[in-house]
Amino acid sequence: MLVYSKIGIILEIIGTLAFASSGALVAIRKKMDVFGTVVLGVVTALGGGCIRDIILGINPPNMFRNSSYALQAVAASVILFIVFYYKSDYLKSDVLKSYENVMIILDAIGLGAFTVTGINTAVELGYTDEKFLLIFVGMVTGIGGGIIRDLFSNEVPFVFKEQIYAVSSFIGACFFLLFRNIMGYDTLLIGSALVVVITRIIAVRKNLNLPKIDYED
Repeated sequence: MLVYSKIGIILEIIGTLAFASSGALVAIRKKMDVFGTVVLGVVTALGGGCIRDIILGINPPNMFRNSSYALQAVAASVILFIVFYYKSDYLKSDVLKSYENVMIILDAIGLGAFTVTGINTAVELGYTDEKFLLIFVGMVTGIGGGIIRDLFSNEVPFVFKEQIYAVSSFIGACFFLLFRNIMGYDTLLIGSALVVVITRIIAVRKNLNLPKIDYED
C-alpha cells in the first residue's frame, strides 16, 4: 500500500499540526500558561489515537513508541503560544478569523485522515469483519482528542453540540465498509478520508446541526 503510506503520512502530519493548533488556541483563549497550552495541544492531536490503541490492545500506545507526532504537536503548540504571547492583539483582530477559517479546512483534513488511519490500524491487526469495531475506532481516532481537549478546558465537548462533526467521521467510516469489496484498498482509504473532509466542510458552510432541544432556564 505504497500510495496510502505516502499520502497517509502527509495527511497525518497535517492533521496532527491542525489538531495541536486547535488545542493550543483553546488553551490560549482560556489564558492557560505555556505548559497548559502544550498539554492541550498534545492531547488534542494524539488523544484519539491513544484511545484507539488501548481499545485494540496496543500496549504501550503508538504515541509512546514513536515520538515524532508528539514532537510535532509540542512544536506547533509552542510556536502558536509564542506568536500570541508577543502579538496578543491578534486574538481580537481579523487575523484570528482568517486563522480559524484555515483551521476549519485543516481540521477537516485531520478528521478524515485520522478516521481512516484508525480503521486501517484495526484492519492491519486482523479485525476485518468486525464492522462495529472498525467504525468505532475510526470515529474515536478522529474525535477523541477533541473530546479530551474540551473536558480539560471545562467545556461541553464540541462534538456533542456543534454541527455534524462526529457524524462526518461516521459517514466516512460507513463509506469504507460499503465500498471495501468494490474499490482498491488505497483508493478506498483516500476516498473515505475525502468523504469525511467534504461532509465536514459542507456542514460548516451550511451550518448543519443535528436536532437539539432548546428551552429557557
